[in-house]
Order: sequence, then structure tokens, then C-alpha cells
Amino acid sequence: MVSIKTTRTLASFSLAIAMSATSVAAMADVMVGGAAMLPSRDIIDNAVNSKDHTTLVAAVKAAGLVDTLKGPGPFTVFAPTNAAFDALPAGTVDTLLKPENKGMLTTILTYHVVPGKWDAAALSKMIKDGKGKAMVKTVSGGTLTAKSNGKHIMLTDEKGGTATVTIADVYQSNGVIHVIDKVLLPK
Repeated sequence: MVSIKTTRTLASFSLAIAMSATSVAAMADVMVGGAAMLPSRDIIDNAVNSKDHTTLVAAVKAAGLVDTLKGPGPFTVFAPTNAAFDALPAGTVDTLLKPENKGMLTTILTYHVVPGKWDAAALSKMIKDGKGKAMVKTVSGGTLTAKSNGKHIMLTDEKGGTATVTIADVYQSNGVIHVIDKVLLPK
């Protein structure tokens, strides 16, 4: 005969498993560019599936950053969409993708990467603690200024350009991606 204590323990354990499965399923439901972004995959393995990030993926490949962004991290990536790259002056992307401009491309791309895993809650706390803004140091050595605008996080680059986080908290096995609507540019 099974005791009441054992039954309760099994029921609690079953509930915990069900809640964990629901949480994982909810995280997997984040869609970017028509593809499910699975938290079990790394930044690159998810990004290559997004139809909205084909330019970013091509740029990461051209800059030789694939292995880095497949690494353990953790990384926070502010990922510009194809539309964000299209908004740059005509010819900019083609020029950046040329082998002789690999250094400049690498600097721009790593300006979109922050060491550590900074989800929207962590960024919002930094902004609140900074009395309305947070200075975020990028892998390239530059700085982004994060502010809140209603429910959105805004990022201002060193040239005064501003991007909005349009999809936050796309969790990866090696960090988190925040989709943004503009390309950020260092000095």
C-alpha cells in the first residue's frame, strides 16, 4: 500500500515535471523570422533558421565569427534584421562584405555583442539602477546606452543612432538574442 506522503511526493514531482515541460515549450515558442528559436540551440544554429536575419548570418560568416558565436559564451546579441541592414546607405552592406573590409565588419558586428547573458529583466534593472539609462560595454570595446521607452528597450550607439528591441529574450544555449530594428554603429 502506498502512503499518503509517497502519493503527495509523487504528485509534487509530477507537477514539477509538467511545469518544467510547459516552461521549455513556452521558450521554444519564440518565433523569429518564421522559425522557432530553440533554447537548446546556440546563437548560430538558431540564427541561420530566421528568414529575417540572412544578412546578419552572411556578415557573421564573412567576418569569421561563426566559431566564436557557437562557443560557450554566454553572449547577449542585439541582432539587426534584414530590414535594418537594408536601411543603411546603398552599397554599405556589399562594401562591408568584401574581404578587404573584414576588420571593419568585425568591429561593427562585435559592437552588437555584449559578454554575459543579459535578458530584458536584467537590462531593465540596469536602466532603473542607472536612473533611466545604462551604459553597456560591447565585445568590440565600444559602449551602447540602454534606456526604456514604455515597454521597449532602446539602444543608442556612439554615433547617436537608436535601435529598438522588437523581440526580447530569445534564449539560446550560449546566451540570449534581442532582435533590433537598426544597425548600431561604433565611433
